[in-house]
Amino acid sequence: MIIRRVIYEGQKPTPEQIEEIRALKAQNRPIVFDDEFPELTDEELKEFRPVNPRRKKKVAS
Repeated sequence: MIIRRVIYEGQKPTPEQIEEIRALKAQNRPIVFDDEFPELTDEELKEFRPVNPRRKKKVAS
């Protein structure tokens, strides 16, 4: 189940929301792959590139 929440800038989570997040984190459930989202092979994982790759720092001359 997916639950979506919209958090606006400056809005703080309620104590109930914080507790919900802590409870979900404590479950530590494993990832379950299925037909719609199969586990990726090593070759498929290698195809991923960072959206904003770090740039090499220029060396001052």
